[in-house]
Amino acid sequence: MPGGLLPGAEAPNFEANTTIGRIRFHNYLGDSWSILFSHPPDLTPVCTTELGRAAKLAPEFTKRNVKMIYLSIDSVEDHLAWSKDVNAYNGEEPTEKLPFPIIEDKNRDFVIQLGMLDPAEKDEKGTPVTARVVFIFGTDKKLKLSILYPATTGRNFDDILRVILCLQLTAEKRVAIPVNWKNGDSVMVLPTIPEEEAKKLFPKGVFIKDLPSGKKYLRYTPQP
Repeated sequence: MPGGLLPGAEAPNFEANTTIGRIRFHNYLGDSWSILFSHPPDLTPVCTTELGRAAKLAPEFTKRNVKMIYLSIDSVEDHLAWSKDVNAYNGEEPTEKLPFPIIEDKNRDFVIQLGMLDPAEKDEKGTPVTARVVFIFGTDKKLKLSILYPATTGRNFDDILRVILCLQLTAEKRVAIPVNWKNGDSVMVLPTIPEEEAKKLFPKGVFIKDLPSGKKYLRYTPQP
């Protein structure tokens, strides 16, 4: 199971020290969508590239009412030092400020609680290291999606942004998202919607792909 939460589970309302001070998770989330990312230790190569890309994409997430928050097993002081490296990696002034907070988890309390450990990867002490988990929560603070990357594999933040668009679109409209969809592409009409109702719901038109089975289940409509 990716991470320790199942889809539909409510985000735990934990308290934690972070680079922006002490927070209570639900208060931090407010009425936003949110993404919680976990990391192995600070000052590591793959993580630094990930945080750099996340910082570059932060305005795109903000535009879509998404808050990002990170978790790493080191101290706030380490996180602040690491933030300088991340900004320098991006070619920016090496300040301690990033457009998202990083949670302190020195005792691994949260990574254990949330099931974020990678049993296949261990540190020099033989302790499982933190996997690269992605938890996406909706405005109701319920888990909408989780992805588990091994500790050695960097995440694709451009695709995470695409997934957010998919989740928000399907939360608002009665559609599904086809393979390799990009913003602006056609979407699919849910198979549970009768033909006449679909015509009313999607005034831009419903287009059916002919199949050997003769069944009309591949129904597309321009992105609402």
